[in-house]
Amino acid sequence: MKSAIILFAHGARDPEWAQPFHKIRDLVIEQFPATPVKIAFLELMQPSLIDAVAELHAQGIQHITLIPLFLARGGHLKQDLPQLITDIQQHFPAMQIYTAPAIGEAPEILNGIALWVVAHHQQVVAQH
Repeated sequence: MKSAIILFAHGARDPEWAQPFHKIRDLVIEQFPATPVKIAFLELMQPSLIDAVAELHAQGIQHITLIPLFLARGGHLKQDLPQLITDIQQHFPAMQIYTAPAIGEAPEILNGIALWVVAHHQQVVAQH
């Protein structure tokens, strides 16, 4: 079964806002060069989620792992994303989409942020 990964982010008017997500995509591609990895946005930026899925469908992809790059599971992930997935499934009924939890729900991510906060704080304290 051909599979792909979609990194799903909110989107913003400022194109620089998306740079960390492109970096994450590039790091994932380094780890899995044979797996297509796309970024899709909820709003304000392109491609939309349905456009990213359509592109992958055209490439023969049958299974997508959707990774919400959100720190918390708020309204966008509780209401907007399920509706988008329903719409996508109507257009591409054979496509299997597994939606992971928000990255902020992953202990590894929270641990990494906490370690960065402590290290940054220690660096600031050491300078003063």
